[in-house]
Amino acid sequence: MKHHATDAHALAAAYALGALDAGERAEFEDHLRTCEACRQETAEFEATAARLAAAVAQVPPASAKAPVMAAIDGVRQLPPRLPAPASAPAFGGLLRRRALSLALAAGVAAAALGGVTVWQTQHAQDLEQQARQVQRQLDAVSAVLASPDARTVHGRATNGALTSVVSSERQNAAVFTAAHLPAPGTGKTYQLWLDRDGTMIPAGLIDHDGTVVLAGDPAEASAVGLTLEPAGGSARPTSAPLLLMALPA
Repeated sequence: MKHHATDAHALAAAYALGALDAGERAEFEDHLRTCEACRQETAEFEATAARLAAAVAQVPPASAKAPVMAAIDGVRQLPPRLPAPASAPAFGGLLRRRALSLALAAGVAAAALGGVTVWQTQHAQDLEQQARQVQRQLDAVSAVLASPDARTVHGRATNGALTSVVSSERQNAAVFTAAHLPAPGTGKTYQLWLDRDGTMIPAGLIDHDGTVVLAGDPAEASAVGLTLEPAGGSARPTSAPLLLMALPA
């Protein structure tokens, strides 16, 4: 994956997901020392990757420790896995695979101690379903972040939350990220909106720090809004906007 110097601002997501080679990583880290916007964006993407990883984590029951420790002496250690020679993968596929690895890492770590229990039928099925859901989320988010025409804007909501929107005309999609978002409170949630000629169209819910793909067609909208709504969302905004941010051109 090769980028010109002028593309440095577009590498925050790839850096956060570990999708840069050693040379590109070093160059981007040099860029980070002088670019506050990219440092903020990189921190947001890293936090998002950690939250997606947590989505597949499962805490093993305390009762699982004894049988695991009793059986561990009889488990043969696997030999080291050597990488097979292959041509360099396309950036989009590499990014998605790296992102999925991050998302599944917490689930693997949690399963290590409680391996006997986790692989019981119900637990395995639950984990598999969660992993599929996370993979779908990652695929949708990664497709936008990795798109060559991805454009980013940053904003700050009136409640202090730091926000970013990454949009791609090629993917016909936009991704919203929030950091330092205060808890919405009991019976409340944050709702996203697409502003289409002054009409606010529901675009999804977000109740904590994280990243979501906006519902709807961003090509027909001029801005993204954020309001505090009753749990489950509203058909129309019922409170003053906390944020109204123009979509990146």
